[in-house]
Amino acid sequence: MKVIRTITEVRQEISRLRQSIGLGEATVGFVPTMGYLHEGHASLMRAAKEQSDIVVLSIFVNPIQFGPNEDFDSYPRDEARDVETARLQGVDIVFIPSVNEMYPEPTQTTVSVSQLTDRLCGASRPGHFDGVTTVVSKLFNIVQPQRAFFGMKDAQQVAVIQQMVNDLNMAVEIVPCPIVRESDGLALSSRNVYLSEEQREQALVLSQALRVAQETIDTNSSVTAADIRTMLRKVIQASPLAVIDYAEIQAFPSLQPLADHEMVYGREDVLIALAVKFGKTRLIDNIKLHKSEVLSHV
Repeated sequence: MKVIRTITEVRQEISRLRQSIGLGEATVGFVPTMGYLHEGHASLMRAAKEQSDIVVLSIFVNPIQFGPNEDFDSYPRDEARDVETARLQGVDIVFIPSVNEMYPEPTQTTVSVSQLTDRLCGASRPGHFDGVTTVVSKLFNIVQPQRAFFGMKDAQQVAVIQQMVNDLNMAVEIVPCPIVRESDGLALSSRNVYLSEEQREQALVLSQALRVAQETIDTNSSVTAADIRTMLRKVIQASPLAVIDYAEIQAFPSLQPLADHEMVYGREDVLIALAVKFGKTRLIDNIKLHKSEVLSHV
């Protein structure tokens, strides 16, 4: 495994590996991350390893997707541990560029996806997804992968990146991967480290709310989108420390909110998505209804 910090070198090494395998046949699987890796990231690396000849992992805390009052400077970082995690998962290249390497001059070009980004996280984090799509498009151009692997914990990000790829005819397949959870149901996140012991315990309300909603939809053919929204808020608000950003039920991947009167039972295109703050820590979680196995162990 090689750790590479420049765009020129990473392109050269990918080319060398592809030629050593066979240029016409070797596939590159790419896992873009912001580091502070956990088992959720490891699952993406394993998926990439299974489906690709060459696995490239990037670690880059992207400044242009953080707002002025967000946690760019304090975002958790542990490069040595991240590199060892990548090595254990059989990654071939770890690309760790500096901010100056990715943005040597103030960027004058951004990639922006409309409509999908004006709701959910996009509504409370203006400009966030422009930063995400811009850096991901840059990374795709640098790495030139055949497949890129993203966790479904940020389902909106998956939908936005898939839209970008479709609209710009990018030659990369987006592979969504299941959410990975702690044994008690909390979705793994690099930001979980910010939580106090009490906040960590109360944060379980996210997966609990999703489970209640899922069970209700599975057993009640007359339940409406309004019923689910009310139920989600009721469960979450039982946690004294929880401050709801959103608790929404939408079509996926269009992210169009379901009308209050719409029935939910039997639908397979529905995403239930949550964003909740505990102190200064904002956590997201979701479930796609036809992926009910995601919460079956909680």
